[in-house]
Amino acid sequence: MKHLLNMLAAISLLVWGTHLVRTGVLRVFGSNLRRILSVSMGNRITAALSGLGVTALVQSSTATALITASFVDRGLIALPAALAVMLGADIGTSVMAVVFSFDLSWLSPLCIFAGVTMFTTRQGTQIGDIGRVLIGLGLMLLALQLVGESTAVLTRSPAVQLMLESLTSDRMLEILLGATLAVLAYSSLAVVLLTAMLSVQVVGVDVALGLVLGANLGSGLLAVFTTAGATRATRQVPLGNLMFKVMGVAIAPWLIPLWLSTVRPYIADPATLTVLFHLSFNLMVGLMFIGLTQPVAHWVEKLLPLRGIEAALDRPNHLDPSALATPSLAISCAAREALHQADVVETMLRGLLTVIQTNDAQLAQNLRKLDDTVDSLYSAIKYYLTKLTRQQLSDAEARRWTDIISFTINMEQIGDTVERVLLSIEDKKIRKGRGFSEAGMAEITAMHARLLDNLRLSMSVFLDGDVRSAQRLLEEKVRFRDLEREYASSHLERLSAQYTQSIESSSLHLDLISDLKRINSHICSIAYPILDSAGVLAPSRLRESQPMERS
Repeated sequence: MKHLLNMLAAISLLVWGTHLVRTGVLRVFGSNLRRILSVSMGNRITAALSGLGVTALVQSSTATALITASFVDRGLIALPAALAVMLGADIGTSVMAVVFSFDLSWLSPLCIFAGVTMFTTRQGTQIGDIGRVLIGLGLMLLALQLVGESTAVLTRSPAVQLMLESLTSDRMLEILLGATLAVLAYSSLAVVLLTAMLSVQVVGVDVALGLVLGANLGSGLLAVFTTAGATRATRQVPLGNLMFKVMGVAIAPWLIPLWLSTVRPYIADPATLTVLFHLSFNLMVGLMFIGLTQPVAHWVEKLLPLRGIEAALDRPNHLDPSALATPSLAISCAAREALHQADVVETMLRGLLTVIQTNDAQLAQNLRKLDDTVDSLYSAIKYYLTKLTRQQLSDAEARRWTDIISFTINMEQIGDTVERVLLSIEDKKIRKGRGFSEAGMAEITAMHARLLDNLRLSMSVFLDGDVRSAQRLLEEKVRFRDLEREYASSHLERLSAQYTQSIESSSLHLDLISDLKRINSHICSIAYPILDSAGVLAPSRLRESQPMERS
């Protein structure tokens, strides 16, 4: 029993080490990995090579699938190119399995020592995240060594030997078991490495190859399960990759005898045979199906059609729960949802002028209902981001986290202000049948146009964090304040001239331009976090002066 527990503990350590490497690499290189994938879509070959390289670093084709699927969802790459990336990603995991099959036990203590030192002394920094990767690598190597020692002891037991002698190969059962283990372990790489170790004295090569096929199928199922709650565009990539794996697993069992007869004369070690078969299988799938990405994409689009399905305006569309395991990807999802919230706010602002010009009470009611959407999106984004602990985030990601929260708060407050303005227009203008003077309406229209321009500029600042654009946005705050004062003075002059329309709508007019200035202040506040991070904000707006003397 003790030796069995040791083996189970070693297997758990292997899975945990794989998780540490994956999360550590994504924290260190997350944004760079996305950039590599996004710029390598010129053709199917380069797309597959980029998928191979990224997955070799991340050691998880599922993580690569999530990143690639997010590009498809945003319309940055076409589905066939994304499927080519996934073919390369599967080859990347098999290459790493071959690397780990070598005797690297001497490297384990070095990686653990260096990793723990870096992680504890520089926690929360990029150096600390690199230490996390080294800890994961060291634990994986240590776990493989422990699995080998535990299985060697177990196989010396007469009861275990008798049980192993009674085992016969059942290909369907092996594939099912391998797929189940890959889903439960959240890593096909860990299952393949474990199978390679067990093939030496426990399960035999023939059974091990069936488990490897199942592990490959399980990795495809895992990506499908992980993205089950995402948008259809996101779910298309894992589904297409699963189709490739199903076709490959259907063909491979017929080729196993031929492959063994070809390779076995040169390689006798069962563990090496197992990992090489894993590599050969993914190379076969990649070479056979790289030319079929277009037809498979067509099949996927028939199963998960996007045409006729519009993103709902009143609910979150981009907060993918599966992305929470990858902080950089989750931050990107939250930023996209924040822009969705800003789109709803822009709809409210555009409709506001129409209500003022046309006295459309029904439109005013519909626009006021959109404030509930803005509020619900704010709550959803905030709740989504709170699932990311600060320890998970790099310094840059933590700043982006703060920027998103600040942006959504300002959008929520703008929505509240627009709702109040609409209620005021209904009460003081529409129901009483009043109107603004021609000059007053021209002023409101000019302020509204400037407000929309500033909102679009703020969305651009939020998206790319450009310091110069943020400075322009802050300059607009001063210009808008001056404009509000100018128009307030003009209105008072019209009152002095006893214009009837100006007198009737005076209170509403002054409140309206004041509210537009308040909305503009929220819009321009989006620039503050960007300018503060760049270190270009002055500590105080007060002019330095001598202390006032007491009389």
